[in-house]
Amino acid sequence: MSISYDDFAKVDIRVGRITRAEPFPEARKPAYKLWVDFGGELGEKRSSAQITAHYTPEGLIGRQVLAVVNFPPRQIGKVLSEVLVLGVPDAAGEVVLIGPGHAVPEGGRLF
Repeated sequence: MSISYDDFAKVDIRVGRITRAEPFPEARKPAYKLWVDFGGELGEKRSSAQITAHYTPEGLIGRQVLAVVNFPPRQIGKVLSEVLVLGVPDAAGEVVLIGPGHAVPEGGRLF
């Protein structure tokens, strides 16, 4: 299915920096609670992510990631997820986070 550029432009994908990460033991599948700082007008947003195979909470702090910031908030267990952190599956189907190859300012929009 093809989409137009206007459709793509509706998805607001921004770069943010993980400032805090904690285990999320209440989740059905192993996951972490994340706090991601997008700077400026967006500020810090919460999310949860099933990324426990490749990452530790300590190793996530300071990492820049890409996330969709204009989905409506979604209740996931006890966490209100405000953004969708993006990743791709490795050969085993485990999530590998997507982020910029170089440090960039928080809040930058993907284009």
